[in-house]
Amino acid sequence: MRLAMVAGEASGDLLAALLLESLKARWPALAAAGIGGPRMAAAGFDAWWPSDRLAVHGYAEALRHYREIKGIRDALAARLLRERPEVFVGVDAPDFNLGLEARLKAAGIRTVHFVCPSIWAWRGARARKMAASCDHVLCLFPFEPQLLHAHGVAASYVGHPLADAIPLEPPRAAARAALGLAEGDTVVALLPGSRRAEIRHIAPPFLATAALLHRLRPHLRFLLPIAPGLQPLIAPLQAVHAPGVPIDCLEGRSHEALAACDATLIASGTATLEAMLFKRPMVIGYALHALSWQIMKRMRYQPWVGLPNILAREFLVPERLQHDCTPQQLAPLVLRWLDDGAARESLAARFRELHLELRRDTARAAADAIAQVVPA
Repeated sequence: MRLAMVAGEASGDLLAALLLESLKARWPALAAAGIGGPRMAAAGFDAWWPSDRLAVHGYAEALRHYREIKGIRDALAARLLRERPEVFVGVDAPDFNLGLEARLKAAGIRTVHFVCPSIWAWRGARARKMAASCDHVLCLFPFEPQLLHAHGVAASYVGHPLADAIPLEPPRAAARAALGLAEGDTVVALLPGSRRAEIRHIAPPFLATAALLHRLRPHLRFLLPIAPGLQPLIAPLQAVHAPGVPIDCLEGRSHEALAACDATLIASGTATLEAMLFKRPMVIGYALHALSWQIMKRMRYQPWVGLPNILAREFLVPERLQHDCTPQQLAPLVLRWLDDGAARESLAARFRELHLELRRDTARAAADAIAQVVPA
């Protein structure tokens, strides 16, 4: 069984690695190659290019790297058309993967897209194009297959693998012990994103918020998980925006930080789903290059950007975007969670309900769907 895959950033690397383990259980001699990250490599994946080459943030960033990314996609397409794997699985990264999938499908290679693009949030016109790109779409959220079926796209709800991987009861005590935190410490986790451009735009207001919180409550502890290779970006920003603030920078370990914290200030994206699964109250912040923001806000279909709010169809947690992503707005919202135990308990109960809804043994369900697509 020869499988090609592309995962474009840290969250895709995690999803793809979980899927690879289940696929190997079904096909022990599986050979998988393409574009991937360190978790995929640990699962035996042959990465021809590292996934961080595709990790751009917003339209302005994509334009700057367009020629490089197009060159990678063209080279990958040429190689896959020569080697003709049984199936190609594009993991998220729709701007890269859907065009590649269309070329492969037109040449008779079966294609599966893992993670439905956010057609329910913006760019709904993309759904009409997906039938030409995908033989099947694996959906993480229960409302997505019906939307795709309306456009003639075959799709299955497979749940979210993180809902299977993260326990229903967060391991708070164990995480605190592993991170050297006392039971009585009040801890805020800062998660400004895993892409370089996210760090440039989101880390400054998050660090400045930590500085403001530190002035208001000097006893607070701060954790800052940093994706591999991004520490050199964080250090100078911390020196400018949060000098002297006791922030523990962690190499990765975002799940431990979420399990250990009392609240998190977090960038919109998959990390908000992880925070929800760890039952942690959060304040969502996000900022883009000004050009990207102008484009994105015109394509937005609904009032929420955070995944917990989208799943609940209401503002369970506050969001502050672009010009509102400031320390003056973010800090009081973080303090509100820290000060209101009843609100935290109510939110945790709602998050548990959503967690159970997303538990579907995703890796096995996805492998079963892929097996139906693979030629006999």
